[in-house]
Parts: sequence; C-alpha cells; structure tokens
Amino acid sequence: MTWMTSSEAQDPGTPQEASRCAGSAHRRAARRGLSGKQSRAPAERGGPRPGATGAVLPRRARTINFATRVVSCRAAELRPQGGGEPVRGFQVVLEDTILFPEGGGQPDDRGLIGDVPVLRVTRRGAEAVHFVQAALEPGAEVLLSLDWERRFDHMQQHSGQHLITAIADQMFGFKTTSWELGHQRSVIELDTPSMTAEQIGALERSANEKIRERIPVTVRELAANDPDVETVRSRGLPDDHVGPVRVVDIEGIDSNMCCGTHVSNLSDLQVIKLLGTEKGRKNKTNLVFLAGNRVLKSLEQSHSTEKALTSLLKNGPGEHVEAVKRLQSSVKLLQKNNLNLLRDIAVLIARDFKSKPVPSQLFVLHRKEGDSEFMNIIANEIGTEETLLFLTVGDDKEAGLFLLAGPVEAVENLGPRVAELLGGKGAGKRGRFQGKATKMSQRGQVEALLQEFTSHGSPEA
Repeated sequence: MTWMTSSEAQDPGTPQEASRCAGSAHRRAARRGLSGKQSRAPAERGGPRPGATGAVLPRRARTINFATRVVSCRAAELRPQGGGEPVRGFQVVLEDTILFPEGGGQPDDRGLIGDVPVLRVTRRGAEAVHFVQAALEPGAEVLLSLDWERRFDHMQQHSGQHLITAIADQMFGFKTTSWELGHQRSVIELDTPSMTAEQIGALERSANEKIRERIPVTVRELAANDPDVETVRSRGLPDDHVGPVRVVDIEGIDSNMCCGTHVSNLSDLQVIKLLGTEKGRKNKTNLVFLAGNRVLKSLEQSHSTEKALTSLLKNGPGEHVEAVKRLQSSVKLLQKNNLNLLRDIAVLIARDFKSKPVPSQLFVLHRKEGDSEFMNIIANEIGTEETLLFLTVGDDKEAGLFLLAGPVEAVENLGPRVAELLGGKGAGKRGRFQGKATKMSQRGQVEALLQEFTSHGSPEA
C-alpha cells in the first residue's frame, strides 16, 4: 500500500491531496476504528497517522475521483455503530486510497469503489481497509470516488478544533487532552475544572477574528530526528512510529503533529460557534463547538423552529420565552385542578358503592383517566376487609396501571396472577397489589378470575 506525501500536490481536486500520509503510526487509533466505535481520541498524539488528506482550499463543489487497483478482498462482518446485527461483506485493500480511515477523534470518509458504496474505512497497520458489501476481484482496476460534502465537513471541524485548542492554550493556559468530532457537534476536552462565560466569549471572538484574517494552514513533513519536531505541539511519538512526522501549521498560531483532514486557510472555516461547556472527566471541562456549514445548518434549524413558535404562540420571537412560561403555569394549574377533581370523583365512586343495600363482594372499575392515587383513594374509602377491588386506569391500546385490593390472603394469592394476565409487573403488601400493565384489553379475563374466586373461594374452580 502506498501512502502519498503532502509535498506531491496542492490541487484539491487531485488524489494526492487526499491521500497524504506515510508510516504505520497510531495503530491504537486503528484498533479503535476496527472496533466500530468512535472513540474520543487524544488531541495531540504525535506523529503521522496512515490516512488521508492535508490542507485543501475548496473553491467549488467537486467530486474527487481516483483510479486505483484492488490488492485484496476477504469476507468479513461489520458491526453497525448504532448497534444491531452484524452486516456481512468484504474488507478491501487498495493500492492507494483517497478515503481517510477513522481514528484520532475523526470519523472516516465515505465514497464509492466503482458503484459499490464504502460503508466504513478503518486502519490496519499502514493500510486503509474499506468495508463493502460486494466482492471485488484482486488485481482489478477500479475508480474510487469521495463523498466531498462529508470530507469538507470533517475538515472544517478538525481545523476548527486546532484553532480553538491553540487559542485556549494561549489565552488561558487550558490544555486540550482529547477531542471528538461528532455527527452533529464536536467536543474538546480541556484540562480545567471550569470555564466562565466571559472566557468562552473571548475565546469565540478571538477564533473568529483569526478566521477573518484569512490565515494560511499548511502541511509539512519532518524527519523523526529533525530538531524542529521538538518545537511542535505534541504528546510524543508512539513507540511503533515509522516514517516522517506530519505537521499541520496555522501560520503564527499553532504547529501540531496531525494527519487528519484540514482546510488550507482559516477563511474556509467560515465561522466558529462555541455552544458552551459540559462537565467532563475529573477536573476537566468539555467545550462544545460547531464550525463552518454546521453553524449555518444550526441557524437554519433554529430559524425554522422560531417561525413555527411564532405561528403557534401568536407573538414575536422576543416574547416566546415569556409565552411558554405562561403556558407552563397554566398547564400546572390545570393539572392541579384535574387531580383535585379526580380525588373528588374517587370519593363519590366509593360512597356510591357503599350506599347500596347489599354491597358486592367484588368491585371492578376501569377509567381511562386516573393515576395510582385515584385508585388508592377509592380503596381507602370502600375498605378492603371484606370487599375485593380490581381497579385499572389507562387506554385499552396502551399501557396502564392496576390495583388489586382486599383481604390479605386473597390478594397475596391472586396478585401475581392478575399481573401475569395483564402482561405487567407489580408488587404488594398488606392487602394491596399494584403495578403497570401492558395488556389492558385482558381486563375481562381478570374479572372472570376474580368472579370465580369470590363465588367459590378458589380461582381454580
């Protein structure tokens, strides 16, 4: 397998641009990729990673194609990242590739080999392994194409991470300990227990100022024993590193060992938005951010939501929060009133039953609206020393609640069977057995069981 170097081409339309790494460093990242999990990876791990792309300058939408040859194809299985049954397919190794294998906190590229979709690209030593669902003949010449939209998104997020990491270190001394390029947002783990809103604002302003200054991002390769390696931000080279060291430079701001995909000018990031912080691992803070097109997509989604709320709430965007607060207060008041009415209804139901000249030994009631308190009020009002009560609330087609109350021995014997018939689970003590039911339509069978018990003293009769 040949890995092309970053000095071979600068044209973003060429395959050389998209396949720029040498050596077999970062096998740990390769193993993470083969596991099917996207791990949060150390942000400053030293040395080049076998993979794809250096700096590029996207001036127009493009499809990047590359002619190559199949080296090997073997049967394999792919475990979906979201879980589920493994997918049967094949692991394909090509002579050269323009698809970046996952690792180092960055997801892999997508594309096609001929007309066969590439579902995953992982690392195996210095090789990129492409998972496809159709077998390819070793030795066959194939045309490899790259999903440029996905690639460019990853370039924006990764270069954005380098910029934020460098400025956070320069401004506040906050070191980056790891980062993750997620599907919708990215996270940088900073070695600080907290960040203030003022620090977040200053960091965001500084990052966007650098973007507006159109600062170049360049790639260079150094020999492992080059003295300049010591001046580059890194956590050190892995023990198994071979080949040159790849360095990504943001002119005047940062030099970092990295073999991920990057833009060639900060202006291609468009904009960076820091969404805030979350609690990280011990004494660390997770800084959440969006870069480039993700900011535009987030703005579009927020605008659509704003328009929908304006239509529903019948007021301007500036009044949405207060309108929702008023609605929440109204809902809470209605819920409180509804509960009071349910309690009153429960008392009336119980009194109506007790007012009958000859009360029945079995009392059965179902109501669509209600809760556990509603059922227990009825049981308390009627009394359970002599009467067996079977109460349910909920929709016949959905899950609901049930309560069996009565003489202690009867409830202990019948409770588990009632739960079983209703497809639910429950527990009980002191003459009450209650729980959740998934088969409310089976209430008739429970009632028949209880009728048999009260008539003959045994549900088996």
